[in-house]
Amino acid sequence: MFKVKFENNNAYISDIGDFDLPHTLDCGQAFRWEESGGRWHGAAFGRYLELEKLNDGTVVLYGTDEKTFNAVWRGYFDLDRDYSQVIAAISENETLKNAAEYAHGIRVLNQEPWETLCSFIISQNNNIKRIKGIINRLCENFGQDMGGWYTFPTAEKIAGLSLDELGVLRSGFRAKYILDAAKKVSSGEIDLESLKTVPTDDARKELMKITGVGPKVADCVLLFSLGHTDAFPKDVWIKRAMEVLFGGELPQAAVPYAGIAQQYIFFYARDTKLSTGQ
Repeated sequence: MFKVKFENNNAYISDIGDFDLPHTLDCGQAFRWEESGGRWHGAAFGRYLELEKLNDGTVVLYGTDEKTFNAVWRGYFDLDRDYSQVIAAISENETLKNAAEYAHGIRVLNQEPWETLCSFIISQNNNIKRIKGIINRLCENFGQDMGGWYTFPTAEKIAGLSLDELGVLRSGFRAKYILDAAKKVSSGEIDLESLKTVPTDDARKELMKITGVGPKVADCVLLFSLGHTDAFPKDVWIKRAMEVLFGGELPQAAVPYAGIAQQYIFFYARDTKLSTGQ
């Protein structure tokens, strides 16, 4: 179990294993984090944060008091999950053990559902740099200016816009999907919070009622914001990796933690190019 102390409006987290900042914040599950001078900075749940990992392994969250830590960042960084237990369980399979070691320190973030839905709609057939650019323009044009950073705009805000107004995003075909998602979420037709407590298959079907949301985007939303760790997003990389590494089937030991295992597999396959057989 990790320990945390609060001094000078900073949170110091120690005894926290399996928490690598680059692997967690730059692996494609969130798009508002950037690194500068060893510190990472970004925003989530209407809060701005800077953090870094010191040489002794302590993770420092700057400008964070105990109330904010417990209300926002503790859950966001999935700090109460013992990843060593997950890794021990999936390591019954030697390939998964190697993948977990290679992708050490990835934690699955628990993000704000609307932001996650919108972000992964934007991510379709896109690269990380362009995804971040579109999201930055979305926040700068329609979010709230907090004096140096911008909040992520609400579904209600986006639902009140036209496709012409969304043209400033330069998001192409995705604009109509963003608008449809915003209208369905803001009207209550899609209740994102309620999907945390329904079976994964049912939650996936509900998300896929949104124009442009297929199984992959739905599973990203389920995994990265709605607590469904059994969701398993599949893109081209993952499909190839699953065939090359496992013959197409996830080892049984990993099924309860499929989404976490997916992160290890994705990182391992992408960086080692095993998914293409190279």
